[in-house]
Amino acid sequence: MLFCPTCANLLVISSETGYNKWACNTCAYEFPISKQMTSRTRMRRKEVDDVLGGDEMWKHADATDAPCDKCNHPRAYFYQLQIRSADEPMTTCICAGCGYQWREN
Repeated sequence: MLFCPTCANLLVISSETGYNKWACNTCAYEFPISKQMTSRTRMRRKEVDDVLGGDEMWKHADATDAPCDKCNHPRAYFYQLQIRSADEPMTTCICAGCGYQWREN
């Protein structure tokens, strides 16, 4: 993307006069394209935030007697989080023994 040095608007490619040029839609600025113009910029990925609270969330989570499907530990922590419409609740459980996570609707 190139910007107009006069008014700072985005330049578009135009070929109205028979040759390709960068042209500004706002002012009369034109820049002829005489060679192939390419550039590549690698964008740095944003750090992903843990919106659920990470491992610290489970320290204060509620607990219940629910056997784990993997290790049969009798206790599990759970939390409820509204991520869909109001008529579709979801509970996510994590085993107190092995850390396996599952959902119960």
